[in-house]
Amino acid sequence: MTDYGHPLRFGAFVTPDAGNPHRTVSLARTADTVGLDILGVQDHPYQAGFFDTWTFLSSLAAQTRRLTLFPDVISVPLRQPAVLARSAATLDVLSDGRVEMGLGVGAFPKGIAAMGGPERTPGESIDALEEAIAVMRALWNPGGGPVRLRGRYHWVDGAEPGPPPAHPIGIWIGAYKPRLLGLTGRLADGWIPSSMYASPEQIRELAKIMDRAASAAGRHPGEIRRWYNVAGSFTSRGGGFLQGAPKLWIEQLTELALSQGISGFILAPGQAGESDLRRFAEEVAPGVRENVAAARGTAVPQRAEQADLAPSERTTGHAIDLDEASRPRAPKRPAARRTETGQSGADALVYFHNNLRSELEQLGGVIEQVASGHSDPAAARSLINRMSMRQNYWSLGAFCAAYCRVVTVHHTIEDQRMFPDLRDGDPELGPVLDRLGEEHEVIAAVLTRLDEALVAMIDDPDRLTAVRAEFDRLSEMLLSHLDYEEEELLEPIARLGIVV
Repeated sequence: MTDYGHPLRFGAFVTPDAGNPHRTVSLARTADTVGLDILGVQDHPYQAGFFDTWTFLSSLAAQTRRLTLFPDVISVPLRQPAVLARSAATLDVLSDGRVEMGLGVGAFPKGIAAMGGPERTPGESIDALEEAIAVMRALWNPGGGPVRLRGRYHWVDGAEPGPPPAHPIGIWIGAYKPRLLGLTGRLADGWIPSSMYASPEQIRELAKIMDRAASAAGRHPGEIRRWYNVAGSFTSRGGGFLQGAPKLWIEQLTELALSQGISGFILAPGQAGESDLRRFAEEVAPGVRENVAAARGTAVPQRAEQADLAPSERTTGHAIDLDEASRPRAPKRPAARRTETGQSGADALVYFHNNLRSELEQLGGVIEQVASGHSDPAAARSLINRMSMRQNYWSLGAFCAAYCRVVTVHHTIEDQRMFPDLRDGDPELGPVLDRLGEEHEVIAAVLTRLDEALVAMIDDPDRLTAVRAEFDRLSEMLLSHLDYEEEELLEPIARLGIVV
């Protein structure tokens, strides 16, 4: 096994305990405020003492700001895949791109049957999971047209894809048996075992099965990210895996990262609860990051403090001007191997940027239609209605507001996820990433001014001139920014295997 160079992530693994919901909410908030990266929530719908996981995740999304949220892992036999896909996409948009999808075949057949779920053999459950993944991914592809898939267990017949998620949602599978490990190697974006079911020694052997399947499918094993749910106790004595002082935890998790390629550690806190999470975030995580960075020969990644702030709380690095001539450039590297995951990430970034360019052009066209008054009113309304709008000025305001939100969500995802991943993978990108983050703030200020001009236009139609001026400023800056970002980041995204 090896270190695949993925950025390290640390998180919390919690139970949706219906008997003590406030404790779980408190743990989630603590994880968010102390700087952890991930929040996984168990899913056992047949357990009467648990809240519904998806509803609970939605509530937690509203009470946290930075955590990646995912069901850890969801019982697919009790979820209709097409509905699950739309639920995940919805929450991803509402949480500004913070959702991943953990899937399982259902570990307790009797409980599933008691809830009216299907009674399947292990092999049938794996086949059903593969079909479910195909349905979900198809419905997340906004450009794919009507989806028609007919499997033995799951099917859709002409379902329209959408709503599109805010970012490409990863599929993580909880797998321990050979056949399901094979499916994970062939199809999944990530693997999410638990130390409660597989020790570090067992993980090594299970990973070999998964990696052989990945290689047989033409994938590099490093394209599958590995997160590990873990449990332990902070004690003065060492007595096994994660049973001891933080120093022992650091040593053991460093070993797993460097020798087995595990890049995420998600702690199920004990009775100490919030104290466990604080020690994990403030003592263990920095130590592991430092050790792994030393082994990789890279700088210790710095957690960007401003990424945790709401846009209104951040500082602006420049006035309303991008000052293109002063942009730093990343060192140019000789051609390097591009991973499949990384190339997909680079392609995804271009796809998102092209959508922003296309919608910006449409927005400019609508502004000109409203301004000139010479266009066919029916044609103008047709374009606007496709964006759920009705009347010219009000509709233009709504169209602009919707576009501004899309830009803001995209930049927030980059600030909180993509840029830290790139910074971890290649510290020499730091000046470029810093500058791109500053440009996000400059563009945010222009978006605010455009919004203010739109509000003023509703009361005074003569203010349309100001709207056009602010739109022209936004168009010039945003197009320049997107070009700069692609020039500097597409190569490292592909080289480092960054998920966008």
